[in-house]
Amino acid sequence: MAFASNAFSQQFEYEIKTNWKFQQEGKNEWNNATVPGVVHLDLLENEIIEDPYWENNELKLRWIENENWIYQTTFIVDDSVLKFNQQELIFNGLDTYATVYLNGKEILQAENMFREWKVDAKQFIKQGDNELKVVFQSPIKYNKKKVKKYPYQLPSGNESADIKPKVASFTRKAAYHFGWDWGPRFVTCGIWKPVVFRVWKEAIIENINVYTDSITQKGAHLRAQFDAYVEESGSYDFRIGEHKTSLLLAKGFNEVGTEFIVEDPTLWWCNGHGDPYLYNEEVVIWKDSELLDRKDITYGIRTIELVNEPDSTGTSFFFKLNGEPIFVQGANYIPQDMFLPRVSNERYEKLIDQVASANMNMIRVWGGGIYEKDIFYNLCDENGILVWQDFMFAGSLYPDDNSFFRNIEEEAIQNVKRLSGHPCLALWCGNNEIEVAWKNWGWQKQYKYSEEDSIIIWANYKNFFHYVLPEIVDAYTNLDYTPTSPLSNWGTPENFNHSSMHYWGVWHGREPFENFEKNVGRFMVEYGFQSFPDLRTLKKVISNNNLNLESLVMKNRQKSYIGNKQILEQINNHFSEPTSFENFIELSQKTQAKAMKIAIQAHMKKAPHCMGTMFWQLNDCWPGPSWSVIDYYGNEKQAYDVVKIEYCIRP
Repeated sequence: MAFASNAFSQQFEYEIKTNWKFQQEGKNEWNNATVPGVVHLDLLENEIIEDPYWENNELKLRWIENENWIYQTTFIVDDSVLKFNQQELIFNGLDTYATVYLNGKEILQAENMFREWKVDAKQFIKQGDNELKVVFQSPIKYNKKKVKKYPYQLPSGNESADIKPKVASFTRKAAYHFGWDWGPRFVTCGIWKPVVFRVWKEAIIENINVYTDSITQKGAHLRAQFDAYVEESGSYDFRIGEHKTSLLLAKGFNEVGTEFIVEDPTLWWCNGHGDPYLYNEEVVIWKDSELLDRKDITYGIRTIELVNEPDSTGTSFFFKLNGEPIFVQGANYIPQDMFLPRVSNERYEKLIDQVASANMNMIRVWGGGIYEKDIFYNLCDENGILVWQDFMFAGSLYPDDNSFFRNIEEEAIQNVKRLSGHPCLALWCGNNEIEVAWKNWGWQKQYKYSEEDSIIIWANYKNFFHYVLPEIVDAYTNLDYTPTSPLSNWGTPENFNHSSMHYWGVWHGREPFENFEKNVGRFMVEYGFQSFPDLRTLKKVISNNNLNLESLVMKNRQKSYIGNKQILEQINNHFSEPTSFENFIELSQKTQAKAMKIAIQAHMKKAPHCMGTMFWQLNDCWPGPSWSVIDYYGNEKQAYDVVKIEYCIRP
């Protein structure tokens, strides 16, 4: 086994990524697997299935979500490794219901795609060959009984009408995997993040975050928070950069904090307001002159504040960066692929470069996707892109049983600790559109909730999103929190004076483009208009004979219930009737660009009444029509150029 060394041989780790095989449960055939990966990609690589994105293969491949899948490998451990006090297996991401066996012994049951799982493996590891097996249960099969036993149906609006039972609400995995109105349904499973075998001797430090508490004439007042695991209680020396301190630590797990000042700091600024300056420091911990662990960290010095309070107009909603109010110019981001492990570092780099080049200063990580990989936030740090971070809850209600509650509470703690130290992080948001749905979408009537049911459901919602999540954010960060987005409903004129807004009058409401100018809220979090990607994009996944709006393939590609009809209607309103499918594509992009221009200009003209414009959506997760300005392959639509020009101007 080839280990990577750290802290002068005090710590070693090894990524278990070779010799993996997989099989469908109940079948004897084993095939090669890639880890990190997901079962759809492994089936594709072994030529068991065709390209999932080709034509209507989405529908043909639904059988995969109903099967259980087994992954297995062998890794070698030599005698020198067994001498270490701590021996851990770390599963950074298991999608989703996984039972893990080491040398035939069950060591873990996982039920959350968004969590990291650590296992003390010392009693199970042996010298020589070690067999690791992971059995994934179908999320559909796993939750069928839960759905039937639950006292009432939970809304899961993203799942197609023909899908029964609807299990997304019960499953802690990316909601968009179950379908959305811009993407397909591929309910994946697999080891989607690295598996690491780590050993260490006396101490280890993790989740190191540096926060800016304040900036005064004396300098920047900073606070470092981190987790420390130690073998023995006692006094330990800690250093971050030039700042040194002594810490009393108890045996086992410690949540630690220390304060220090940086004189004459260079501040981190968002794109268009200054340089996103980053400090690079070494963090070390030692005892009795023996170095126990070291880490390299990057942080930025900045203050960020959400101002959401009553004013002369209604209720404000804007951000202050380093005490300066900023007008947010941004977009909503969704995962870049249905099959997450194939999003390469290069794809992340290209997309964030496109964000910065379009003069954006914020993107929202939407709550139906994932808490993104570290590289995403690192790139946002480096490019000065603020991040509005949703917790992963969107358009659904969730069970209120204790085990589910504990599961999502740990999910929240882990991800807040992992991400909040990034200077790009501007806000934690509890969920996407659940509160506005409860109050305005008629769920109570649609799902036939009794008055008693409604009281219980709302109390459960408020407990988690108004009390538990903000307490977690407050405990581990100095960032602001909002329970949901939006805070105001676009159906009522008065609400355009209050807080955040998702304005969908010009799509779902089928209103004219001019209504973008009439309906401007305090902070426009979502709005947009659909278009088709370029013909070259569609030709990669659709045969020539199906490249027309009436083909069954193209109809399935359009996931919005009013999609093509709405696009055609507005094309005819603003331009001319399409003469061919290729001409339709061109005019759809032209129409989208016009809608975006009208909306963005209206929002910016209304500053300071409006202090943010974030269109839906930045990117795609597969090749097809959507609200994106950048298609699945990274090609920029006409609307992207409009965004780039309009965002060049700061109100």
